[in-house]
Amino acid sequence: MSEATFNPVRRVKASKIILPAVIGLGVVAYMIFRDFSPEAFYEIKKTFSSMSIVWLLAAILCMIGRDLGYMMRIRLLSDYKLSWRQSFKVIMLWEFTSAVTPSAIGGTSVATFYVHKEGLSVGRSSAIVMTTSLLDEMYFVIMFPLIILIVGSSRLFDVDLPGWTAQGVITILWIGYFIKLVWAMLLSYGLFINPRGLSKLIFRLFHLPILRRWKRSAGKAAVDIEIASEEMKSRKLTYWLKAFAGTFLSWTSRYWVVNFMLLAFIPLNDHFLIFARQLVMWIAMLVSITPGGSGIAEITFNIFLNEFVVIVGLTSAMALLWRLISYYPYLVVGALLAPKWVNDKL
Repeated sequence: MSEATFNPVRRVKASKIILPAVIGLGVVAYMIFRDFSPEAFYEIKKTFSSMSIVWLLAAILCMIGRDLGYMMRIRLLSDYKLSWRQSFKVIMLWEFTSAVTPSAIGGTSVATFYVHKEGLSVGRSSAIVMTTSLLDEMYFVIMFPLIILIVGSSRLFDVDLPGWTAQGVITILWIGYFIKLVWAMLLSYGLFINPRGLSKLIFRLFHLPILRRWKRSAGKAAVDIEIASEEMKSRKLTYWLKAFAGTFLSWTSRYWVVNFMLLAFIPLNDHFLIFARQLVMWIAMLVSITPGGSGIAEITFNIFLNEFVVIVGLTSAMALLWRLISYYPYLVVGALLAPKWVNDKL
């Protein structure tokens, strides 16, 4: 695919920026209207204090930690050929694309383009993006069973999901986990053991009639795996520990946003359970067909974290605040950054 046709930023129209915001705000507005309680907002006013500001600032710092971890990781994977400034632009554009595309697609599909345009070869860019995908999957593969051991499945999955039994929720989430586990194992096998063999397998699988429509994308992924393998096989253990440290900082900071945000208004004790529930929420958001998980994110927040919001009627407002801190800034920063980046790089 030529650079002229593969230009994701030029294809992002204003409607694609507005749509996820409208969907998310619409869902929140409906939930607030449905559950509106003047007493709840009166309780917020009563509990708001100088410490509330401190905890909200801590939530914002967690979002900065999330992006800092990503920037540290992408600089390391580029052998520090990307500066902090370049890394910031790549991550913001990456997050912006994720915010305006369905979560099932996300920004990863065009991240190679962003990295390449900052001066790295296509091969190195492919290797970086493929490696970030593996590191992200490894975080989830390691943390999910770990939190189940610590928290226990009965508490972790004790949520009120309309039309679903607790066992049904558990089954779906374990299916999601094993899909990620298989993908992580395939990536590891392809990157470190037999890249040519995995490429051939991918080509054959996506020639099947049911998968043929994704044949071109799968072919690109297969080529990326072979390129990335050559880049990554010779790396030392310390290199991978540093890369995973950046990954751990990013994802853990992402999940702690809610803990600090709730602390601003509500006394909390079981922080690790809240952290664990967010890991579970991420599965639901991954299969979302709406841009950036808009609507789905707010609904899952209501389902999985409602029990921690002790002030009745406040959950929907907390869901809105969560998205205002963790999602909408990327729409704003990306919309401001993208035009200048396009003019400079294309």
